[in-house]
Amino acid sequence: MEKISTDEFLIRQPSFPERTQTDSYYIRVADRLLEEIGADAFGSAMPAGLARRLALSLTGYIQDVVADAGLWRSFVDACRELYGFSVPFHTVGEEYVDYELNREDVRFMTWYVIAMLWEDRREIYPHDAGLLALADRCFAVLEEIYDDAPVPEGFNLAQGLEFNDPDDRAAIYRLGNWLFLHSWLLTPAFSVSLREVMGQVPADDPDFTVKVNGRLEEAMLQDTTGPLALFTPEWVYLMIERRLPHETPEADAPEHKYYTAFTAATGGEDIRFFDSYEAMNEFFISALGWEAGKEHLAQAKGAHDYVLMVNPHKGMLMARDIARCLKAPGNPLYDEAFARENSFDLLTVRGLCPGDLLHRALKEGWLPYAHFPGSDDYELVKANADFIARCYLQLYYRGD
Repeated sequence: MEKISTDEFLIRQPSFPERTQTDSYYIRVADRLLEEIGADAFGSAMPAGLARRLALSLTGYIQDVVADAGLWRSFVDACRELYGFSVPFHTVGEEYVDYELNREDVRFMTWYVIAMLWEDRREIYPHDAGLLALADRCFAVLEEIYDDAPVPEGFNLAQGLEFNDPDDRAAIYRLGNWLFLHSWLLTPAFSVSLREVMGQVPADDPDFTVKVNGRLEEAMLQDTTGPLALFTPEWVYLMIERRLPHETPEADAPEHKYYTAFTAATGGEDIRFFDSYEAMNEFFISALGWEAGKEHLAQAKGAHDYVLMVNPHKGMLMARDIARCLKAPGNPLYDEAFARENSFDLLTVRGLCPGDLLHRALKEGWLPYAHFPGSDDYELVKANADFIARCYLQLYYRGD
């Protein structure tokens, strides 16, 4: 396999387009990782571009750890704040050393890059034997060089910055730009979103590049990214302040009219399940007072089942073809056999389940049989369900 090129490496460095004295060393590290990936039974089956991306991502990880640049530290700290664990999917023991090279970190990173970038293995089980063997080969390379690796120059973009200092605005923007567009940790998770952004501009548009760049500029502030689906300002804040920003509670809006009518018709229940469009449409008319004799939301016709849920302030949402997956009280459509085969999709397929409904399902334990395909490890998904949804669904899960 062709070696990592200088340009291929540099574009992912915080100091790009400038070169540093340590670049050559870490290009060699990336090449060694690429060789190990190609020599591995699992790794050799990867598309060539993915193998290179994995080598570069793991190189970025070791650079960050050696420099204590803060991105990996931020991810671990955020995982602990959100979930109480250091790294998703893996239980760490006493040998785990915070913010240094760890086998569990490399195993997670290997899963993350593959799951986000290899379409054919997008839902790969994090404890897949082939994946873990590949990760351990890469870990051996990094462990060998770790003690003597030079501190990479230009990697500490967040050092000395203050989030609200006007004098640091340019440096903070530069940090956010690198994190969003080029960093080793955030960019794999943005791959599907990037395709969505690219698809918003016709390929034959004479201003294609300008429009795509403009959309990416908007996305840097408006879209989530990275394995935790944080907004770029949240990642920047996390790196500088070493904690997640605390959200300011919004003042309660007036009770939504659909919530009032819905709960009045259901005796206080805020969710209903329907086995046909016709049954749902009748509910629109009889319960919500919509115009009689009319097919409402007719574009939704043709699904197997429907879910309606209301929020006191947001109004009403509808979901199609997922009621059989939801082991919710009062759901006559729940089908355990169907749920075992399909409920994991609610955590990974964008647009399948509205975010508020998925949050509710996870909080209430309505997806007990969600599992990575090829495994029956329900407990792993249960313990990591919010993380999985963030990582795969991004704004579809975290958006309002």
